[in-house]
Amino acid sequence: MAESFIFSIAESLITKLASHAFQEASRVVGLYDHLRDLKKTLSLVKAVLLDAEQKQEHNHVLREWLRQLKSVFYDAQDVLDEFECQTLRKQVLKDHGTIKDQVSHFFSSSNPLVFRSKMAQQIKDVSKRLDKVAADGQKFGLRIIDVDTRVVHKRDTSRMTHSGGVSDSDVIGREHDKEKIIELLMQQNPNDDDKSLSVIPIVGIGGLGKTTVAKFVFNDKRIDGCFPLKMWVCVSDDFDINQLIIKIINSANVDDAPLRQQNLDMVDLEQLQNQLRSRLAGKKFLLVLDDVWNDDRVKWIELRNLIKVGVAPGSKILVTTRIDSIASMMGTVASYKLQRLSPENSWSLFVKWAFKNEGEEEKHPHLVNIGEGIVNKCKGVPLAVRTLGSLLFSKFEANEWEYVRDNEIWNLPQNKDDILPALKLSYDFLPSYLRQCFALFSLYPKDYEFHSVEVARLWEALGVLAPPRKNETPKDVVIQYLDELLSRSFLQDFVNLGTIYQFKIHDLVHDLALFVAKDDCLLVNSHVQNIPENIRHLSFAEFSSLGNSFTSKSVAVRSIMIPNGAEGANVEALLNTCVSKFKLLRVLDLRDSTCKTLSRSIGKLKHLRSFSIQNNPNIKRLPNSICKLQNLQFLSVLRCKELEALPKGFRKLICLRHLGITTKQPVLPYTEITNLISLELLSIQSCHNMESIFGGVKFPALKALNVAACHSLKSLPLDVINFPELETLTVKDCVNLDLDLWKEHHEEQNPKLRLKYVAFWGLPQLVALPQWLQETANSLRTLIISDCDNLEMLPEWLSTMTNLKVLLIYGCPKLISLPDNIHHLTALERLHIYGCHQLCEKCEPHVGEFWSKISHIKHVFIERRIRIC
Repeated sequence: MAESFIFSIAESLITKLASHAFQEASRVVGLYDHLRDLKKTLSLVKAVLLDAEQKQEHNHVLREWLRQLKSVFYDAQDVLDEFECQTLRKQVLKDHGTIKDQVSHFFSSSNPLVFRSKMAQQIKDVSKRLDKVAADGQKFGLRIIDVDTRVVHKRDTSRMTHSGGVSDSDVIGREHDKEKIIELLMQQNPNDDDKSLSVIPIVGIGGLGKTTVAKFVFNDKRIDGCFPLKMWVCVSDDFDINQLIIKIINSANVDDAPLRQQNLDMVDLEQLQNQLRSRLAGKKFLLVLDDVWNDDRVKWIELRNLIKVGVAPGSKILVTTRIDSIASMMGTVASYKLQRLSPENSWSLFVKWAFKNEGEEEKHPHLVNIGEGIVNKCKGVPLAVRTLGSLLFSKFEANEWEYVRDNEIWNLPQNKDDILPALKLSYDFLPSYLRQCFALFSLYPKDYEFHSVEVARLWEALGVLAPPRKNETPKDVVIQYLDELLSRSFLQDFVNLGTIYQFKIHDLVHDLALFVAKDDCLLVNSHVQNIPENIRHLSFAEFSSLGNSFTSKSVAVRSIMIPNGAEGANVEALLNTCVSKFKLLRVLDLRDSTCKTLSRSIGKLKHLRSFSIQNNPNIKRLPNSICKLQNLQFLSVLRCKELEALPKGFRKLICLRHLGITTKQPVLPYTEITNLISLELLSIQSCHNMESIFGGVKFPALKALNVAACHSLKSLPLDVINFPELETLTVKDCVNLDLDLWKEHHEEQNPKLRLKYVAFWGLPQLVALPQWLQETANSLRTLIISDCDNLEMLPEWLSTMTNLKVLLIYGCPKLISLPDNIHHLTALERLHIYGCHQLCEKCEPHVGEFWSKISHIKHVFIERRIRIC
């Protein structure tokens, strides 16, 4: 059903053709008239697309017409992209080209006369095909609808933020379930001894809220008192023993640095087992294994035997699963079967999500009967109720509610207990621009932890974002889109870290993404035998499935991703395939690959916007040809620890906006990097030979700087003259960096840096916050302090941060107090304190001695331990 976002594709084409820069460039090469005619035809077709989208469900011929139209649109995108490539090449030649470069350009296919002739023919071909398809569409009698009126009414998403648990007010109709499960957990079985381990399964269909109930139980104070050690592990599809051991170890001791869950063949299994035993030995624990799908009893017994060695009497495992046979296999007691919500509780949950304030439904009695009909169709499944409630939020017209209640989608054939129609209905109400973005979630495996930066790179590289409005950035557009998807309950476990979001999507929402994207996107696993010709975005859930996957005739692939890593992959062969077949590639993600070299042919992928080879342990050099990729916006060589130097000619990457670097070089090639006039985000990691970074070098557009694991780094001089746009600063695991070295430098400068987001992670040398931070009092919005083991106090001047909205403090065990005047932070909306035992005790809601200082803050989350998932 990828035709459901064809309107958005047409809109992006027209917007590009109408832009001043594009029109000027087309005049220069003499193609203005050709492109103007194409734009006219596109505008005529676009006018009827919204009506066609709505009617295609029941008209196969119309649906096929939309498929043909979409194919032409994609080809038009490629033609316009070729045009932009030529414009960028000319700019690079002008700014950085030698005489030799200019001569080569003249005798190549990029010669202006040759290029004009070739492009004129391509535009003519696309226009001819578009005219034919448009003429065929006249027989459908489609209405003109110029504007997509589907909008998302955003609620206060801050109350939906995931905090590692769930509050009582967020859960409706599950108090009885919670009490029964707690009773089971706290029962002292007569057979409990050092060899027994009770396993209690919670079983129920998808969307019932098994994980929510488990969180509800996990965070109850009585459980804290009964189990000194609590652990939470998300299992999902992959029941890999090594991975699960690592997750359990990490969850058992959050003070230690987490073990990486990749490169598992390098991890000694016996070492892992020893660590696991040392964490669990003699401790009474509760372990939650969430979302189990494994039905292999041998694997389960192996894991159980590893866990139960030296277990303290009374330890318990709580399992959530959809499958009765798995619950029976794992359980030592009868399964707790989670039931559907009662009609009364379903209605209460619906009201909570459909209306802004409690009791507001009483002001709209005409909606109540309709709403009850909608709730009835949800069959007591909370995910369905919440999703449709979110859909109707702030909509008060009876016809909108009746459309949902009486929609024909409820009559479609469906599997027993299937709630996909409720989710599909909510998807159908999304604006076209959001549908396309949502569909790309299908490229990631289930239970994937998304980060907004990663999502933004994919969306931007594939051109699915609307152009930013005045004073907006693409990042602002991404945040808007994610807020809207959160408002519709498509996202969950949502964490707002100020300028970065983390979130997951429910398994059934992932199924929906797979369904709506099936014509364009393919998540390849061992069950996929071949790739259909129409597929444009490929993601490999497991690298072993790459073997025979490229036998397809398709040449239209635009994305190749391996979200779980490409360790052990034959990257050279993959790259040769890309260059020979997938010349239109926009995204190539080869993270965790182990290749030692990259072919020079990568320079032929001129449409490439995003390329990552991060976490490669072997590569020593990148080919200089990579600097021919003038369209490249995102490049990451982070944690490529053997990389000796960056390629020559870096300055030619004039579109580069995000750059992640790891290199053995003691000094960065500043003459190259400072010419990257579009560079907005710079990440420098594991550059162990660098003692100082920057020092008088200007970065006029840089908005975000991340510096991590540079163990020799001693100074990091920043000032507003050289960093006039810098807003975000993250410093992590730089153990020799003296942040106070900035003090003298800062005293000399006026005006000051205008930082909005500052994060200090893993800095054992940090005993107190650096004084220069006080200079950001008028601009700072978010401050994060994490794993600073020796931080003893927060300064009183922190209370002068009058614009501070978010303060997050994680894993600072020596921090035992807050500033006396913290109540002066009237803008502070969110305070998280995790893993700071004494401070958490003093900030305990309503009873802690510091509660009166922080009770004015809208969202306060206090937790002595951090849940690992």
